[in-house]
Formats: sequence, structure tokens, C-alpha cells
Amino acid sequence: MMAMFDPRLLRSLVAIADSGNFTHAAERLNMTQSTISQQIGRLEAMAGHRLVDRSARPVCLTAMGERLIGHARRILLLNEDAALLLRDPAGTAAISIGLPEDLATGAMAQAFAGFARAHRHIRLDATTGLSRDLAQRYRQGEFDIVVVKEAETGADCRAAFAEPLGWFAAAEGVGVVDEEALPLVCFPAGGLYRDQMFAQLEREGRRWFVAFSGSSLQSVVAAVAAGVGVSLLPLAAVGGAKLVRRTDLGGVAPMRVSLYAREGDGPLAELGRAMVAVLDARAG
Repeated sequence: MMAMFDPRLLRSLVAIADSGNFTHAAERLNMTQSTISQQIGRLEAMAGHRLVDRSARPVCLTAMGERLIGHARRILLLNEDAALLLRDPAGTAAISIGLPEDLATGAMAQAFAGFARAHRHIRLDATTGLSRDLAQRYRQGEFDIVVVKEAETGADCRAAFAEPLGWFAAAEGVGVVDEEALPLVCFPAGGLYRDQMFAQLEREGRRWFVAFSGSSLQSVVAAVAAGVGVSLLPLAAVGGAKLVRRTDLGGVAPMRVSLYAREGDGPLAELGRAMVAVLDARAG
């Protein structure tokens, strides 16, 4: 098997092809004429063919040299690109973020974008999911910053905001109060809204059944808007949807939106402050 071509030898071949002269090629590469001649000899030995016609004036490539020169230029270009890539620290550090799907908003994305522009060397790895799962993964060290929804904030919470909730049904009305058992639209098992929904209906002695379970906020809101059933949702997440708030199903205690972050200053603390500003504006 033929050995890999040394980029230094290929650079000498390109210099000769461009200048047509060993002396000029040597000057271009800041080496002696004898050195560049030796390098061409080594390259020809590796290739198993004469690559340069030394008897021609000006010096020119042989047929095999012409066949190789295009590849030589591309190899050198790729080599330079690789060197530039390794000198650029962009994206070489990472901050991992966890947050509920409905908090991955355009405003939050803008905060991430502003941070990314100021810190090119940091890559933001964001994961959305259910709050209980996100909280557990944060405790296990998987995230640097996490935003979760919870009934009560933990002692190490960096910031917390109230998340008002309400019962919602389709704007056209589905007669849920008159139903013998309320059809519910909810998140999968383990979702906080789901548990709170069940607990409140049990306290009020209402009969209910799960008519639809969706793994995303979008699917839950769409099912409610279509009249599948009622659901307990954050007020901030239903803007623009064709839903109506059902106050006749009882008042609901607000959830807490809490941000937790690892100890540290610098970029991590800066990102935390940017995320808190978004959550604060949302709560206001």
C-alpha cells in the first residue's frame, strides 16, 4: 500500500508547478534549491513516477505530475482548513441546560443567542422534558442549569416565579360541567399538571377519566381546542389558542417555576442571569 503523501512534499510540487522554476519555487518556500529538489525526488519515489520534467524550460510537470497536482492542491487546502479549525476554540466548551418544553420560548432562544454571540467557545446543549425528570437528572449532575416546575422550591434554588394555572376547554364549549364524568386531556404519568388535576378533582368529589394523553404541550393544547376534554394548563402557555378558561371547575394554586444552577461565576452565572430575566418577564 502506498504511504500517505507528506504535505511538505506536495507543497514543493505545487510551488514548482506555479513558478516553472526550482529557484523561484525554493524562494517561495524559503528553502534552498537543493532542498526542494530533494523533496521532489522523495515525492517521485513515493509515487513511483517522474512528476517533474527537469529538462524542460520552463520546468513543467509530467503527465503523472499533472494528474497528481489537482489532488495535491486539495490536500493542502484541507490541511490548512484543519489547522484553522483546531486553532478556533468555537464550541469547544459546553453548558448543559434542562427546561420544560413550554419554557423553550422565542424569548429564551433570543437569550441563548445573545449568550452564544458573546461566548463563541461555549456550546449550549439544551434538553426539554418533564420537570420531575429534569430535576432528577440535575441532581445526578447531568445539567449545569435547569428550570423546573414544582409545588415548592428547594433550598438551593437561584430564582423562583409563580406560574398561574387554570382549567381550559375548547372555545366552542364541550359541556364538561354537565358530563357525568369529566373527560381530561393531560400529560403522561409523572407530569405535575396531571397529578394536580387528579388531586383537585378528587378533593371536589368529581368523577373523571383520561380521554387523551399527549407528550407535548402542543399536542395537549390542540386536543383541548378540538373539544376532546378539559385540561389544567399554565396561563402563559395558552395565548393564541382557541380555548376558554373554565372558572366553574374551581380555583387552582399556582405552580412554582424554579431555576437551579451549579456554583460558579463567569459565563455560567451570566447565562443564569439571562435566563432569569426571561422568566421574570414571562411571570410579569
